[in-house]
Amino acid sequence: MDFFKSIREDYKVLLRSVPSMVTAAFVLSVVLMNLLASRELYRSDYFCLNSGLALSWISFLCMDCICKRFGAKAATRISILAIAVNMFCAVLFWLLTLTPGRWAAFYSAADPEVGQMISAGIDSTFAGSWYVVAGSSLAMLASSIVNSLLNVRIGEKADRGNYRGFAYRSLVSTCAAQFVDNFVFSALVSHVFFGWTWMQVLICSFTSMIIELAFEAVFSPLGYRISKGWEKDHVGQAYLDLQAAAVYAG
Repeated sequence: MDFFKSIREDYKVLLRSVPSMVTAAFVLSVVLMNLLASRELYRSDYFCLNSGLALSWISFLCMDCICKRFGAKAATRISILAIAVNMFCAVLFWLLTLTPGRWAAFYSAADPEVGQMISAGIDSTFAGSWYVVAGSSLAMLASSIVNSLLNVRIGEKADRGNYRGFAYRSLVSTCAAQFVDNFVFSALVSHVFFGWTWMQVLICSFTSMIIELAFEAVFSPLGYRISKGWEKDHVGQAYLDLQAAAVYAG
């Protein structure tokens, strides 16, 4: 009971400390990128890119900012919160698709039969599949742990408080974590349920990581300014004091 109580208290202080806009952007990006992941951007015999790539960099940039100011544990716990919200949304979407209502696109169709097919297609997109939700959640959890721990470890060795240090820790940790994210999802979902070969899994994991890393590189100056602003304004000092007290007591 004391263990769960400490986690609850930690979350209460953490959610009051991390700026709400960053937490909201983090959670929203996770929910939306899982929805958009069902839409292809490009497909060939070797790999497939989905529309979720357009948003996945946001969650990792948020993690980098949180790691810089609050540490690996804080970033991982915010990631777990985002995963929990995404799973809740997935269940909610699935329940709503069981209702007899129709989507607005139904009424713009040429005839009721076509409209019903369109409405059913939208339902299937929002309802998703249990293995896709489970696979994406496990992939996000694994990549969050890798990103947070590696980001902080590199920061301890190479970050001197300037942009170069922030970029180095962010890009290296994102590179490794994005590969883990793509590989775990492709191995658990695409390989098992869609019949991908291991070569396709590896190629897709690598190419998607390159694209997501490029987004991270472009927007890392923004993440640096955000994290430096937090330090300057002493944002979240209550959480840092709580962690320091826990280390002292331990």
